[in-house]
Amino acid sequence: MGWSRVPELPEVETLRRQLEKEYLGKRIKSAQLKSRKYVKVAKPGKKKAVKTDASPKQMNDALAGGKVKAVSRRGKYLIFELDNGWWFVVHLGMSGHIVKATPKRPPDKHTHVVLQFTQGNDLRYFDARRFGECFVVQAEQGDEVLGHVGLDAINQPIPWQMLGELVAERNSKLKALLMDQEFISGLGNIYSDEVLYLAGLPWDRPSGSLTSNETRRLSRAVGEVMTEAIKHRGTTLEDGGWRDLYDEVGEHQEHLAVYGREGEPCRRCRTPIRKVRISNRSHYFCPQCQA
Repeated sequence: MGWSRVPELPEVETLRRQLEKEYLGKRIKSAQLKSRKYVKVAKPGKKKAVKTDASPKQMNDALAGGKVKAVSRRGKYLIFELDNGWWFVVHLGMSGHIVKATPKRPPDKHTHVVLQFTQGNDLRYFDARRFGECFVVQAEQGDEVLGHVGLDAINQPIPWQMLGELVAERNSKLKALLMDQEFISGLGNIYSDEVLYLAGLPWDRPSGSLTSNETRRLSRAVGEVMTEAIKHRGTTLEDGGWRDLYDEVGEHQEHLAVYGREGEPCRRCRTPIRKVRISNRSHYFCPQCQA
């Protein structure tokens, strides 16, 4: 299948819950920046926040000594909220991993950040393709820096009436709309396909044409798909791109309804699943159930 677009929201939420369980209340002893120009410092600008390269000293000064008072999430951004007034924010991109340090996963050339704690194992951030993002920001500026993030598919359940108004305003094709991170944050290539299948809607349906019943189905499908994927600790495809805090693969790939199943029978009607290319990405669907 090539490189997937994970991690998406279920993978990031899985990681957030694991991080909260392991590190809530723990104090950072030191923060080590292993790769130059990988971590940014976010500061307020005239129109929007400006991110500049952080030096190892700047990052360590911001994070060392801080106790983790919360591990939160905005869309696909993970946030370590510290009691010293700083946030450490991470976006995994396509190939980022945050792993609890063990002999099984030693540091390598793709290790960009190491957080050492006064108690417990270190945290290591790996990113082979360097599409991820890490930055430190003062808490009072966090909302400004992350203001572009759209509605959250889990944290902010959207009433179907509101969803209907929002999709009608955009009036774009459903697949593109679901993947717009400034509209609903967290849905990518995999889960947008799964949501559209569960809702029984085609990818190219104009959002402004949805009936109230179709909007209900779409709203319900978003919640159900996200909940199931989190229950299975996310989706790890053939490329092994997603691994959790303990360096373990997810299990939701065994439960996908359409994504990656080209030619296999639909779980509802037994019609072979089809694949098309949309904007250089693969889209999977059932031609019968999503007619």
